[in-house]
Amino acid sequence: MRRVAVVAVPPATTFDLSIPELVLGETTIDGRPGYQVRICTVHPGPVATSGSMEVTVPHGLEAVDDADTVIVTGTGARDDVEPRLLATLRHAAAAGKRIASICTGAFVLAQAGLLDGRSATTYWAKSEEFSARFPAVRLRPDVLYVEDGNVLTSAGLSAGIDLCLHLVRSDYGAATANAVARLVVAAPVRPGGQAQFIATPLPPERGTSLAATRTWALDRLHEPLSRADLAAHATTSVRTLTRRFHDETGLSPLQWLLHQRVIRAQELLETTDLPMDQVAQLSGLATTDSLRGHVSRRTGLTPSAYRAAFTQNQ
Repeated sequence: MRRVAVVAVPPATTFDLSIPELVLGETTIDGRPGYQVRICTVHPGPVATSGSMEVTVPHGLEAVDDADTVIVTGTGARDDVEPRLLATLRHAAAAGKRIASICTGAFVLAQAGLLDGRSATTYWAKSEEFSARFPAVRLRPDVLYVEDGNVLTSAGLSAGIDLCLHLVRSDYGAATANAVARLVVAAPVRPGGQAQFIATPLPPERGTSLAATRTWALDRLHEPLSRADLAAHATTSVRTLTRRFHDETGLSPLQWLLHQRVIRAQELLETTDLPMDQVAQLSGLATTDSLRGHVSRRTGLTPSAYRAAFTQNQ
């Protein structure tokens, strides 16, 4: 079981604060919990929030000492974070713990000096303020989440779900992460580089969403699908398909297809003993060389090493 300390910094954003326990708490491996999640703060007890609620946080910062991963959630306090918390985060990072933030929690990591020289992101509406205050950070304001070494940051609100699903995928594999996504009724694991601000996040009422076409494509990832194939299914032009695809997902059709094919390959590597050429064919990556290149770029492991690392988690 992996141990996670979720740090509440008052006034805490209650939605952000709930995400790690809701997502990571649904992770089970062979019927056992995959994570122990403890919410902590500098002064245990009632903690003010950015809304009308008050929450009670039972644990102090000693929870960080026992954790493998530390997640700082969103906060309305972007100045004058308590020195004790900053020191605790620096100590945790120096000890090699995985450090993450959701939304404006990135301001806390930046004040601790943990983002200097790193790539990071935060809630897009606060990106100008962040860049002005922390010029040593390579801010990427247009993505869902960023992983730079042992430090991860995510954009606001629902991007925290994507970050936590990414943690599950990194720890236990794509099949487990997508199973958790289904349990929490979230989108399958999305790439961190996907745009956090999508021009048309909801389909128009006239019913022109491409959701049905994406579902159709997921059932045919083993086929050599093209933009023309997707456009034909959606009964639209390739140009219109490309524009609407980006509006709805933040990705081009081919980027989305490649991401889904690599995820399918990861699931096949985790859950089957199929030869590599069959994994490549069934996922639509065509050849073992293509499979090796894409899986290595995504995970840092060869397909064989990825299978060896993650089949034990199933």
